[in-house]
Amino acid sequence: MQDEVETEVIIKDIFKQGKICFIPQYQFQSNHMDMVRLTSPEEIALLPKTSWNIHQPGEGDVREEALSTGGLDLIFLPGLGFDKDGNRLGRGKGYYDTYLKRCVQHQEVKPYTMALAFKEQICPQIPVDEHDMKVDEVLYEDSPAS
Repeated sequence: MQDEVETEVIIKDIFKQGKICFIPQYQFQSNHMDMVRLTSPEEIALLPKTSWNIHQPGEGDVREEALSTGGLDLIFLPGLGFDKDGNRLGRGKGYYDTYLKRCVQHQEVKPYTMALAFKEQICPQIPVDEHDMKVDEVLYEDSPAS
């Protein structure tokens, strides 16, 4: 989305390194989301846009879902705000929190989660409830290099 860090360069690098890339496919009538396989970085621009202006495969576009073939190692999480304790403020639908809980149930090891943020999105404290999943790492412009 326009208020989120652009990931196009990351996606191109994933393919350049010979890795497999999955992107979210949201079901807007619920809080269900799958991570489905992307065949090339160029494919994104060809996918239909949702009402949120996000390119994703259409509802009839059946693809490999990450959890059905072994799961994910890394998930980049979007958000409106983040704090230094790994708390994340999403858009209120719970798509990523629900998906991360599915990962924990279907994978032996939970995927590493990383949020890409603008420094303006870093807050002293983010309100959370029992359904919210923490982010392992938040990267933003002023992050120290590790």
